[in-house]
Amino acid sequence: MDGDSLLIMDVLVELEDGSLTNVEIQKVPYAFPAERMSCYSADLVMRQYARVRGERGKYFSYRDMKKVYTIIIFEQSERIFGQIPECYIHRGCTRFDSGLELPLLQEYCLVCLDVFRKFPYPKEKNEQTAWLSFLLTESMEDAERLAEEYPWLEEIYRELAMLRQRPEEVLGMFSDALRIMDQNTVKYMIEEQQKVMDDQRRELEEQRRILLEKDREYQTLKTESDQRLKERDQRLQESDRRLQEQEARIRELEALLEEKQG
Repeated sequence: MDGDSLLIMDVLVELEDGSLTNVEIQKVPYAFPAERMSCYSADLVMRQYARVRGERGKYFSYRDMKKVYTIIIFEQSERIFGQIPECYIHRGCTRFDSGLELPLLQEYCLVCLDVFRKFPYPKEKNEQTAWLSFLLTESMEDAERLAEEYPWLEEIYRELAMLRQRPEEVLGMFSDALRIMDQNTVKYMIEEQQKVMDDQRRELEEQRRILLEKDREYQTLKTESDQRLKERDQRLQESDRRLQEQEARIRELEALLEEKQG
């Protein structure tokens, strides 16, 4: 597994009829899945073309070309697959809107393991179910249970155990160009995620700035309000003092009046 790759597995397979198949398992969905699959498929076509033309020489015919299949297996599928939540396998090829039957070389198959695991589909006991369940093996208990249901898997589990002891036999990307493209894609995804984080950080800083401004405004208003309350209290105290003086003066006048009347 390449250190800066998002892949669990990437293998190029030649089928009995000469068709080429690229099988890839992604631990994290890549950005631009459609464009990326198109590039992989185009790489397979040109790889086969160069080989067959080299072998056949002047006898080469495009009829010698076989189909190429791009199979992407997602451990965690992208949100776009949620548009069709009841399906965990999506097969596709190029078709013409006129109904013209002209089979092109490139076909695709997308497999969503998380959907296969999550939804309680009626899973028939067949080879496809066995392989998808095999890819979801996470413990010895899973392996033992599957080996009981599908005894032919036991030999594969044993071979995998051997390969874990000698991983150098299975490492290596089949195309330097695609490896570089993958690295660039990973870097792009990291940069995009960094942009999202930077935007969120700027947004938080802006919200913090606004809150600080509002807090300063509140403190200013509170200070002004406290000052106004203090001034009002002073005015009330002054009014109360004057009332007391007036009441004292009234009492003096009343006393003088009583003396004169007496």
